[in-house]
Amino acid sequence: MISRSLLSYANRKMIILEGPVGRERKRFMKSNSPLDFGAAPPMDCYPVLLDGSRLIVEACVRAGANVYVGYPITPANLIFSYASRRFPIALPAPDEITALQWMAGLSAAGYLPVTATSFPGFALMVESINMAYMMELPMLIVLVQRLGPSTGTATAGAQGDLLLLDGLISGGYPLPVLCISDLEDCWLLPALALRTAVELRAPVVLLSSKEMVMTQASFDLSQLPEIEPVRRVFYPGLGPYRSYDPGDGLVPPFLPVGNDHHIVRLNASTHDRSGLLQHTSEEAMANTRRLGEKVEALTPVLYHLDEQEGARTLVVSYDITSGAAREAVRMLRAQGIPVSLLLARTLLPIPAIYYEVIDRYPRVVIAEENAQGQFARLLFGRRIPSKIRLVGAVGRMVRPEEIVQEVLAP
Repeated sequence: MISRSLLSYANRKMIILEGPVGRERKRFMKSNSPLDFGAAPPMDCYPVLLDGSRLIVEACVRAGANVYVGYPITPANLIFSYASRRFPIALPAPDEITALQWMAGLSAAGYLPVTATSFPGFALMVESINMAYMMELPMLIVLVQRLGPSTGTATAGAQGDLLLLDGLISGGYPLPVLCISDLEDCWLLPALALRTAVELRAPVVLLSSKEMVMTQASFDLSQLPEIEPVRRVFYPGLGPYRSYDPGDGLVPPFLPVGNDHHIVRLNASTHDRSGLLQHTSEEAMANTRRLGEKVEALTPVLYHLDEQEGARTLVVSYDITSGAAREAVRMLRAQGIPVSLLLARTLLPIPAIYYEVIDRYPRVVIAEENAQGQFARLLFGRRIPSKIRLVGAVGRMVRPEEIVQEVLAP
């Protein structure tokens, strides 16, 4: 059996480590922060009862996010509550439209802003996310899924927003979307998402769901590695600054507005490399195409792959259903049935490696908490191959037994 687990990424390429854990753990260092739960036990462990919201907030701050802007909405309200006490700056916005507009202004001024919301609030943010995408402003949006449509049920979980995120940017340009699969990811992925936002000069969505951020679970904090702050490098040149000139790469160097040396032009309409409004000039069209090219090329590929020798079935999942998928695989292997597991952490753009893994198996079971099989549709469109089996649920979590049943079905 080969077990692969994400650690980090470098040179904007996929890196996975071998082994059941995939990395050497570092003891969690306590700090004078809301995450400090008091004196640790004498043994080399630090068990606590906590929810994912607290880990997400603390990870964001340690990674260098310095302002939180939000409007409280269930089930993202705990993130709002913790952030208001932990971030250096926390701004309560009167609504979600204002929240994203404030984030755009703060990002343009050199801050690294974070917000969290659920579908009703996210729907109000869509135009401003497109604006930040075109202006190339780094920011992080934590999207906590809940049962829809519309306001739905605020306190019921779901995985129903994935297809919304695909095509969110007008013109079909890809938006980086990373996804949390367990409490450990609540610690690791915010820093990776923030680093992606900075290195790509783009908004990034970190997808989660109600149970992940609101339900408390026992967790050993000693497993958590230290988080390195995101390194920000601003334009060092002495000559005129062109806001959207990437040089030989895909991402232009960033420079905050209001600096003492250069004029910074930021533009949400079609523009050239200097940020000047254009119609459909060759330079402007090349600049617009570059927005999608940088996301496709530089978004980190994050996933967990556990392949078992002799397996003819692959179980695929993401987000909160990853827990049920892990348990189902454990149950099947305990019965002597070989089965492999793929948990997706990068959802958009779709990594090519997912297709390579899926192609190796005659049967693939995709489990997710929605009625449509949204991840399967994202991968294959509406003509889902016959070898793909779907396990879904609405209004409740997917059960491990349901995944087992589909794996064993004729």
